[in-house]
Amino acid sequence: MGDYNAVSGIKVLDRAIAIMLAAANHPSSLNDLCETTGLPRATTHRLATALEAHQILTRTPDGKWTTGPGMPGNRDNLLHVAGPIMEDLLELTGESVQLFQLTGTTRTCIATREPSSGLHNIVPVGRQLPLTHGSAARVIAAHTDVDTAAATFTAADIETARTRGYAESFEEREAGVASISAPVLNANGSLLAVLSLSGSAEHFRRAPIDKWATALINAANAIAANA
Repeated sequence: MGDYNAVSGIKVLDRAIAIMLAAANHPSSLNDLCETTGLPRATTHRLATALEAHQILTRTPDGKWTTGPGMPGNRDNLLHVAGPIMEDLLELTGESVQLFQLTGTTRTCIATREPSSGLHNIVPVGRQLPLTHGSAARVIAAHTDVDTAAATFTAADIETARTRGYAESFEEREAGVASISAPVLNANGSLLAVLSLSGSAEHFRRAPIDKWATALINAANAIAANA
C-alpha cells in the first residue's frame, strides 16, 4: 500500500498531486490509484474526477486515468504544434482562429490567430466561456460528458456535431458573430482541444462552409497527429 506525501500541509492539494503523479507514471485504474497513493477509494475517485474535469487527467478507452492535455508540458507542446497550423488556417480563410480547452464547467481560449482587418480579438487568450452555446461548446458536448441542461443547442445538434466531425453556430454567443469548430482528438479518441474559426455572421453565411469545414477538420487532425 502506498502513501501520499503531505509536504505542503494542504491536505487536498497534496492528495491531488499524489493522484496526478501516480497517473502520470502509467495509466491507472481507480484501484491502481488507491494502491499507489494509499488514499481512500471515495477520496481518490472524487479528486481524480476533478482533475479530469480540468484536463489534468484524462481517461483511456478502457477507463484508466492518465495525463491529460492540461498537464504542464502537454499544453506547451500542444501550443507549439498548433501555432503554425492555425496561421495557415488564418491565411486560407481570413477569419479568426481559436484553440479551446475544456476547463471544468467552462471552455478556455488557449491560443488565437487574428486577421489584420475585419472582426478580430473575438475571443482573447485566457477568456473562459460557458458550455451552453457556440460551436465549440457543441463539439465539447459531442466528445465529453458535460452538463448540457442549460444549453441553447439540442441533443440532435450534439449528434450532428459528432457525426459530421464539426459544428457551426450563428449568433449564439454574440450578435453578428458566427463560428465553426472541430475536435482535436488524441490517439485514444479523447478530446485534447477544439479548433475554431470565428468571424462575421454575414461572411459565414456567404462562405463556402463545407470547404472551410474540411480545412478546419484537416487542421485539427494535423494538430492531433503531432501534439
